[in-house]
Amino acid sequence: MSSLRVLLIDDHTLFRVGLEGLLAHRNIEVIASIGDGREGLQRAGELKPDVVLLDMRMPDIDGIGVLRKLRESGFSNPVVMLTTSTDERDLVESLRNGAQGYLLKDMEPDQLVMALRDIVGGKTVVAPDLAPVLAKVVQGDGTLPNETSPFDELTPRESEILSLLAEGQSNKVIARNLGISDGTVKLHVKAILRKLGVHSRVEAAVIAVEQGMRANREHID
Repeated sequence: MSSLRVLLIDDHTLFRVGLEGLLAHRNIEVIASIGDGREGLQRAGELKPDVVLLDMRMPDIDGIGVLRKLRESGFSNPVVMLTTSTDERDLVESLRNGAQGYLLKDMEPDQLVMALRDIVGGKTVVAPDLAPVLAKVVQGDGTLPNETSPFDELTPRESEILSLLAEGQSNKVIARNLGISDGTVKLHVKAILRKLGVHSRVEAAVIAVEQGMRANREHID
């Protein structure tokens, strides 16, 4: 199994050192361990890590701020929030701004590693403890207001693909399920992101789930 290259951004030095050791024993390389969000942004651009592990609560610029700036700069690899916060607003804001994972610092190391590999493989992973919180939000009981999005601009095919994105399906699986090519799915996804005014498929999926667009179908393997 190939080694993942991780950039760790967290202001707690002892936590960074400990996590670096844990990950090294599991064939995951921490290519840089940064205690400052602004320096982390710079290093992400230089090093192009497979995944960024990002703390939520940091001085100067917090995790959401770093996440937004990473996406604005064009950084497209997965960004994962690794935090102690179980706050509903933090979870939803992270996903809305393009995080592909929201994990808690008290996870078992092996669980963390499995989650990272799933995320790099294209999945969106939320800590199991937060599944009820996420369910509460997507059922419309959350305190965050729904954002209006121009869903009526989407073609029927784009709406279909967006509903599959909301189920967490990858481009490859969507292509197989719809009998079209990966390249065609990518073009549709680009059009969906442009029409919804978002920067990542995760943001599009979160908005779709909030608006009740998840397809009513059995899970397709």
